[in-house]
Amino acid sequence: MICILLVAGHGTVLETQIKNDDTGLYGHLTGVPKALLPGIGGKKILDFWWETVNMRQLFTEVYLVTNADKYKHFERWATANDFPVENVVNDGSTTLEDQLGAVADLELVIRSRKLQDDIMVIAGDMLCADQNFDIAQVIRFFRSKPGELAIYYELEEGEKSSSRGIVEVCPDTHRITRFLEKPQEGLTASRLASVVFYCLRKNTLPCLSEFLSLQPQAQDRSFGQFWEWLINEKQLHVFGMKLPTGFQLIGQVGLSDYTKWLTHYSAKKQGNPAKPITCRSYARAGLMGNPSDGFHGKTIAMTISNFWAEVTLVESQILVLLPHPLNDPTEFGSLQDLFCISRKEGYLGGLRLLQATCKKFYQFCSKQGIALTKQNFTLKYDTNIPRQVVRISPDFLVVQVSSCHKQLMEERGYGEYVSIDMKNLPTFWLAYLSDPSDSGRIHSNVRQRWLSVKKCFSRTALEEGDWTRLAQLMDQNFELRRSVYTDDCLGPGNLKMVQLARQFGSAVKLPGSGGAVVGLCLDQERLVRLRWTDSRKCTDCPCPDPSYCQFPKL
Repeated sequence: MICILLVAGHGTVLETQIKNDDTGLYGHLTGVPKALLPGIGGKKILDFWWETVNMRQLFTEVYLVTNADKYKHFERWATANDFPVENVVNDGSTTLEDQLGAVADLELVIRSRKLQDDIMVIAGDMLCADQNFDIAQVIRFFRSKPGELAIYYELEEGEKSSSRGIVEVCPDTHRITRFLEKPQEGLTASRLASVVFYCLRKNTLPCLSEFLSLQPQAQDRSFGQFWEWLINEKQLHVFGMKLPTGFQLIGQVGLSDYTKWLTHYSAKKQGNPAKPITCRSYARAGLMGNPSDGFHGKTIAMTISNFWAEVTLVESQILVLLPHPLNDPTEFGSLQDLFCISRKEGYLGGLRLLQATCKKFYQFCSKQGIALTKQNFTLKYDTNIPRQVVRISPDFLVVQVSSCHKQLMEERGYGEYVSIDMKNLPTFWLAYLSDPSDSGRIHSNVRQRWLSVKKCFSRTALEEGDWTRLAQLMDQNFELRRSVYTDDCLGPGNLKMVQLARQFGSAVKLPGSGGAVVGLCLDQERLVRLRWTDSRKCTDCPCPDPSYCQFPKL
């Protein structure tokens, strides 16, 4: 892919106002090209764009198109900044009257240098509010779509849509359905502004010459008019990607607007660090149907508000995933201590979930056309989900029916969730093993067996308060699951808890992937006895300290 930076405009308004400024503050900028004016943090505007594209060998070549009037300025800039001087292209114009137009400048460098590759086009005199966005993500999104790409952002308060090229974007496909160059008020409700930041496929480059043949006047050869023609008339597939930042093309503004936006964007950069963000999610127990939801089926589940896991995100210089002091131990009292903890709790804590979440978030944003900044963060988690028996009060339940229909999952990545208004629920109980197995083993080879089983369940018992029928269905659900998974897959610990619960007349089933059971005992006296009954200790535990590792209490 080739990148072309356009800096050939003749900014007569800004240049004239700088020259005539009588405050003495801008005298040193007289005659300086727009792209070489100070940007965010004092860095030249073009310096930022050159640093952005000149990284990780994203482009085979980078070209700079300027005019004859400012060519010498950019030649010296290229020498000082390790930019290939031979890639600075002079369009020959010296005034606003004989300028070629932005599209003609782009066509000039493509034709004169015989470029035959995908092209990224960026206005090199454009102020960017965010100095850290990831241009590699833009390229990846472009390559994932069957068409061209136009970058856009949401107008800030005070910015008028009549001063920008406005795009209307389909939220599902991200295709730009309409492009309006500086539309009049009321013509569109969109606040999405296109900027001179595009990607063109090499097969589309001949459209540049076709457009120029239709527009002989330089003032009609703007990119806004080109995209209006390409999208609205030729109906080419052009997709949009949103950047979480603002842009200002300073070639179109005067001195007051330039200083205003420079101050505005600099203030954003120097703002106080964002406050920590903490989010909490409650434990979920499958009551009926699970693991049908894992195979595009339906399930009834409940969340338990007195057990939770939460994550906290804090802005930081580098991306850090903090291990939990209990669930992700890195220090041990002895080798025996390491052995006992590892045997009981396994090797995998919560860090893998944090890492997987970050990965999925990045994938989601890339797929949805949302470019992320390079701002980093520290992510940590905490949880109070216990491993011992828990008595669940109806006051702490939210019951939901979820349908993970294949079409829904493929279209949007999640199923359909319906809350059930439940009152006067009976008392459910929940028990955990002290050394549960990894759910990856539980789910490893079950799909083919599950496909051969007829699946059905109803929420009628829950909605009608038929608790006896619900208890029967829970037992049937477990037996169906047992026939699909087999005893070897479920494991002796899970089967032991089920056997013990049934000795006390309780309906019982697995609420998740193993390591826990959820039950419904309608006899309150037997429920109390069940709760305080100890199971025997392990007799086959290889742990050097047998008292350290035992079956849980119910």
